Amino acid sequence: MKRRVLIAPSILSADITSLKEEVKALEEAEVDLIHIDVMDGHFVPNITFGPIVVENLKKITYLPLDVHLMISNPEKYASIFVDAGADIVTVHQEASTHLHRMISEVKSAGAKAGVALNPATHPSCLEYVLNEVDVVLVMTVNPGFSGQSFIKDVSRKIEELDEMRRKGNYDFLIEVDGGVNGLNVKLLRECGADIFVSGSALFSSKDYKKTVKEWREKLK
Repeated sequence: MKRRVLIAPSILSADITSLKEEVKALEEAEVDLIHIDVMDGHFVPNITFGPIVVENLKKITYLPLDVHLMISNPEKYASIFVDAGADIVTVHQEASTHLHRMISEVKSAGAKAGVALNPATHPSCLEYVLNEVDVVLVMTVNPGFSGQSFIKDVSRKIEELDEMRRKGNYDFLIEVDGGVNGLNVKLLRECGADIFVSGSALFSSKDYKKTVKEWREKLK
């Protein structure tokens, strides 16, 4: 089954001083999601956004909010982000002691549940939750900072997940985050990715709408 391509700009690379204008420009570019990277300075070496940012974004855009929790102890905060307006909440397998419970709690709170995998984590660790999860996010950089180079070898992980999806007849979407740009989106699509998170590659372009259109052409 051919799945729809979704483009999800990461506001980590946006001009935060003009965030409302940035979001409106993304709407005009006809992107599909707004990706929000939440970092705690513990699980990853950076600190970024909290629930109040999600709450305020919810007030100014109709686009679904895709919240990626790069934090320790996500069970303490996931439902708070759902209450703030997150449509998807993704937690890291590496940070979740009771992953099945975490997925269930996110879905019970009213959001779609995602699980993220760091570059060195094998997808087999998700075997017993793939029937429950809505999104599997494959990190193609080591999480923590924007603007990193794409780790090409991780593309094999996307292929493995796509094969697991086909064999198990699962419905989860495969999301890819890290170093995504116009040079590798086609490869990633061919590997099985459905959601493409982009930060610096998109926000450094002069014309978001033109860039998104060019990517969609490559992703057909």
